[in-house]
Amino acid sequence: MIDYRNILRLHSEGHSQRAMERELYCSRHTISDVLDKAKKAGISWPLGEDVTNEMIQELLYPGKYALACPYTQPDFSEIHKELAKKGVTLTLLWEEYCVKVRDSGGIPYMYTQFCEKYRRWARVTKATMRITHKPGDAVQVDWAGDPLYITDSVTGEVEPAYIFVAVLPCSWYTYAEVCGDMKTENWLLCHVHAFNYFGGVPRLLIPDNCRTAVSKNTRYETILNKSYQELAEHYNVAIVPARVGKPDDKPAAEGSVRFVSTWITASLRNRRFFTLGEAMQAVAEKLEELNRRPFKKRPGCRLTAFEQEEKEFLKPLPLYTYEPSVWVHPKVGYDYLVSDGVNKYSVPFDLIGEKVDVRLTKHIVEVFYKQTKVAAHVRLDKPQRDPVVKPEHMPEAHRKYLGYNADEFTVWATGAGSSIAETVQYFLNSGKEVEQGFKSCASLMKLEKRYGSKRLDNACERVLRLTSQPTVRNISVLCKSSAEKQPDHVPVKKEGGHGITRGAAYYNKGGKRDE
Repeated sequence: MIDYRNILRLHSEGHSQRAMERELYCSRHTISDVLDKAKKAGISWPLGEDVTNEMIQELLYPGKYALACPYTQPDFSEIHKELAKKGVTLTLLWEEYCVKVRDSGGIPYMYTQFCEKYRRWARVTKATMRITHKPGDAVQVDWAGDPLYITDSVTGEVEPAYIFVAVLPCSWYTYAEVCGDMKTENWLLCHVHAFNYFGGVPRLLIPDNCRTAVSKNTRYETILNKSYQELAEHYNVAIVPARVGKPDDKPAAEGSVRFVSTWITASLRNRRFFTLGEAMQAVAEKLEELNRRPFKKRPGCRLTAFEQEEKEFLKPLPLYTYEPSVWVHPKVGYDYLVSDGVNKYSVPFDLIGEKVDVRLTKHIVEVFYKQTKVAAHVRLDKPQRDPVVKPEHMPEAHRKYLGYNADEFTVWATGAGSSIAETVQYFLNSGKEVEQGFKSCASLMKLEKRYGSKRLDNACERVLRLTSQPTVRNISVLCKSSAEKQPDHVPVKKEGGHGITRGAAYYNKGGKRDE
């Protein structure tokens, strides 16, 4: 019998076919044919000690050396691929095999023989697909332990940059990305980029118990980060966090994290990066090398395993790309504004003192109160001094104030009185801009409604005689004192009048009453 094991061993060690011919006493034609069929069958060195030449021969030349074998040989490569699908078992595949063989007039193997031959084929070929990891079933994500470092070219200060890792455990196809921090927004963006890199979405998403993924994880319940849950709903993927202190729940991620630390981080240890973009480019190049690096104990690489065995089982990407959001929960202040950390935005004024939920995306600011949207704004991309305020969020008095202008004040004052008009003109012209006098003019209008235009005009006249810089406070004091002042004369009772009021003579003690 041909020594298939040594042919594969010597070939892996780099021996030429001529040298193998001399050592194994086998023709070059035979050696070439064995190597060609072994490559197509996915058989390579090293092989297990229990893998015999007879087993290899049966796989390379099925039925060729068998003595009138009556049984139809199964297509184990196809069986292996089908077995990876959800709900598919060897029993089901054997039954389908039997039906197909009998319909063609052949004789199928018994179930035990069928299973044994499949397991032998899988053992010899070191098939990359594992029954425990269905293709397209899950992606495992984590932050790599060792960061890269970014050096400021001006100050020389060094800041860490963190590496996000996502792994498909069936093919071990890996995605990695550098981020300036490990906050929620970068965590979500990395997931979006990973799904785009894979070209699809798995059924399960398995993260670690970081705060950006899990708000609370106990024996009895798991509460996900709200932003993370939104991402899962958008991509129609279920999040199943690993148990606390149980790294074995995601061995592929843990293994790839270690491999990334060695293959990427360690290999870049002597490089200096001055921008985050430089680090990202370097990691992207190393990532491609990693995914194309040949497996040591089985044929192919991460990329070929992914393309051949897993890519087709991923769910398609959504029609629209997910826009990451961050939730904050502020209390509305007296200015009825909420902040995105840089700029401020208005909410309905009747929510002053209430706690609201604010959803922040790159372009939108949404405010919710008791799960009802109460406000929405276009998010500013640059810091702005003034807040973004919608008129409908303001109290009536504030809306009215915003609607004031110099012409309206002038028209009103002209009709109310000459001294009022003179005072209004002073307020409008005393500041650098006319808007600076609007508040004082509005206060005069309130005084006019309270005391009347005549009294207000008199008060303005008196103040203008005393000073060239009138104030609302002085005018208000005069209006109030004038309103409280008693009349200077006592009303005289008319002759022949009737009433119950008695005259002074009635109370004249010891004297005579008027006759």
